Amino acid sequence: MITISQAVEAIINQRVFILDLLNEGLVNYSALAKSIKPDVELILSKKVNEGAIVMSLRRYFSANKVQNTAKLEKLVKKLGDIIVRSNLADYTFKNSETLLKKQKKLIAILSAKKDFFYTLSQGVYETTFVLSDIASKEIPDIFEGEKLISYNSGLSSITIKLPAENTEQPGLYYYIFKRIAWEGINVLEVISTTNEFTLILKDKDIDRAFSVIKRIK
Repeated sequence: MITISQAVEAIINQRVFILDLLNEGLVNYSALAKSIKPDVELILSKKVNEGAIVMSLRRYFSANKVQNTAKLEKLVKKLGDIIVRSNLADYTFKNSETLLKKQKKLIAILSAKKDFFYTLSQGVYETTFVLSDIASKEIPDIFEGEKLISYNSGLSSITIKLPAENTEQPGLYYYIFKRIAWEGINVLEVISTTNEFTLILKDKDIDRAFSVIKRIK
């Protein structure tokens, strides 16, 4: 039979940010117990006293605070190179049958340029290109007839190299993005691969974002 403590642990493990908020002293145990009480009762299929949930939260937090925090902070210290690029532009087009052909044409043109930044993210309904704005004159001709959903210029990027074990540690992205959000920095785009990710920001935010990431390291 599942106990209250086991139910609480299962819920908290699905919401890794809660442990971090508890660690920062930003969450009240009683308020959190009240919030997760319906989920605990659903798992146990019976009514549960909030006081019992509070006790389970305290035990869980005491047992995991040092271990989880130490693992995450150790991994953050292994963050690799931080690369900053400027003079970027962001284009988002609605997906179409012809967009892929025009994307190939863009790549062919860009392949002749040196020190050029280019990346794309294709969703179900739209595709976003982020590239050095020296190509801004060529974009209208290349994508003529396509529906432009949004366009932003005056952008910069920060690329962060991640340690190989990043895929095994819950909460790493949250740890970084939380601190960026606390500084009131707006992230326009996030582009990631297995061992690195890139933030696209307005030029005015790039210095502050870089400082935040340096402090995290």
